[in-house]
Amino acid sequence: MNFELPYIPSRSEKPRQKGITMMMDKGLSLNESANFIQASAHLTDLVKFGFGTAYVTNDLQKKLDLYREANIKPYFGGTLFEAFYARGRFEDYLRLLDKFKLDTAEISDGSIIIPHDEKCELIRRMAKNFTVLSEVGSKDAGILISPGKWIKMMSTELEAGSWKVIAEGREAGNVGVFRPNGTAHTMLINRIIAKVAPESILWEAPQKNQQVWFIKLFGAEVNLGNIGPNELIPLECLRLGLRGDTFFEFLPKDYADRLKQVNDEEEEIEADAE
Repeated sequence: MNFELPYIPSRSEKPRQKGITMMMDKGLSLNESANFIQASAHLTDLVKFGFGTAYVTNDLQKKLDLYREANIKPYFGGTLFEAFYARGRFEDYLRLLDKFKLDTAEISDGSIIIPHDEKCELIRRMAKNFTVLSEVGSKDAGILISPGKWIKMMSTELEAGSWKVIAEGREAGNVGVFRPNGTAHTMLINRIIAKVAPESILWEAPQKNQQVWFIKLFGAEVNLGNIGPNELIPLECLRLGLRGDTFFEFLPKDYADRLKQVNDEEEEIEADAE
């Protein structure tokens, strides 16, 4: 960092296994990607080409090369995998990954139904040659999955070879582990983390309030994804307690309590004056 400051939580260095940040590229230009790298490459572990954007993105190979040169792992969104799989073109999808020299891949079934045993077999096969992220949860807000089924799917996909399981939230943050209004399904998440190691889960959390919620629950080293390209630095500040939302999370308790007491007293004085 640019200078020293006490009581800042430690962060793993890249390449890391926890505290991962995944940026969602939904169509950045080549120049925008270069600008993003200049500003935020040091904070970014993964870049997902959201849904099927890889199909229509200009300068795709050049963008992939830029990200790789910046020590960021790029990969295609799970919806593109599903688009190939639904058309019976899985082998073509593997050839596509080889063509673009990708070593990371996502397997999901958020838009189509893939029998879970079949999905796990796909993970086992792809894990031999790729770092696999597998997504759990439906993109359809009307489809509710029981906590027990979430746990079983996540556990078996990790056993099959997934590096991380992605907890579905979509780019809007209003399905899967979130309610339609964007708040977290607290009971569901608590049930999941009682059985699945949190460091094995990458939580899709595009909204600031969701990022704050996960950081307060898990700390600075929580894995977060679907982050907008302009939100990497703001997110890192949340992780480090350098924004108001998480300001007191990493200060020593007695110091934080004293500051909060002063704040409360000042608020009471202002309220009385009004």
